[in-house]
Amino acid sequence: MEQSRTREESARRTGPYRLITRLDPPHQLGAAVPCRRFIARTSDGERTVLLNAPLPGADPARFVAEADAGRRLLGPWVAAVTDLSSPGETPWYATPYLPLLPLPVALAVHGGPLPEATVRAVGAALAEALAAAHAQGLTHAGVSPAAVLLTADGPRLTCFGAVRAAAADGEPRTGLPGLDPGALAPEQASGGRPRPPGDVHALGAVLAYAATGHTVPERDELPPALRPVVSSCLARDPADRPAAADVMAALAPPTPHQTVLNSAGALLTPGWLPGRVVAALARQSSELLAAELPTDTTSRT
Repeated sequence: MEQSRTREESARRTGPYRLITRLDPPHQLGAAVPCRRFIARTSDGERTVLLNAPLPGADPARFVAEADAGRRLLGPWVAAVTDLSSPGETPWYATPYLPLLPLPVALAVHGGPLPEATVRAVGAALAEALAAAHAQGLTHAGVSPAAVLLTADGPRLTCFGAVRAAAADGEPRTGLPGLDPGALAPEQASGGRPRPPGDVHALGAVLAYAATGHTVPERDELPPALRPVVSSCLARDPADRPAAADVMAALAPPTPHQTVLNSAGALLTPGWLPGRVVAALARQSSELLAAELPTDTTSRT
């Protein structure tokens, strides 16, 4: 009995955090989730985080290396890596928590594809984040519908390096757990090194998913105003895809009072999220506040 209780306590803990609940539903709503994600809290209750751990069968060393590299990816639309497992420890990394829903969950809560204004706001913010990363010489290599989290004040991009963590360059990446085939650029699926045009392809897949409910829609399924930019992002030839900054400008053209660099935030006005999604965020927040961590009856070794 005592051994069973010890195993149960251990399963609820990762690093200094106690796991409260899974972020992603077990059935994943048809979208591949690049890693296991939990809402977790320190035992003293002082900090709540989104805790990420590799999928079963993933390369733990590569997962940690990508998470560590993700610390360089900064900006308002990125879930910053703030804490990382120590060498020899079960791999994990943490980002600050705020009420959030994975994009597939948001569509399920809303009851279908999101309004065009919401899709534009999400796409512009993600394009801004990718443009900043590409300007630093970084490739995100993990953009997919499940990697996008919606919060009340804008989206957050997570899962940095999921493509690289799934398989080394030169190895085919088709059929691997955690990778969304619709969001994976053709050159990356065949084992090519992830580069910025691959991020743009994945961004196009995210926009398609948000607007239609799947990553590979027929052109006529897309809202007419979004067809040109989404179709250009999804071009099979990387040379035919726009730069992330051009995608941002197409989704949120600057006005005389706004520059391309701040145009994404200009779209995040009150009402940018559908009411049901806002209600779900509020419900998650209240449930988390009411959650009590089990009493820790064991000591860590």
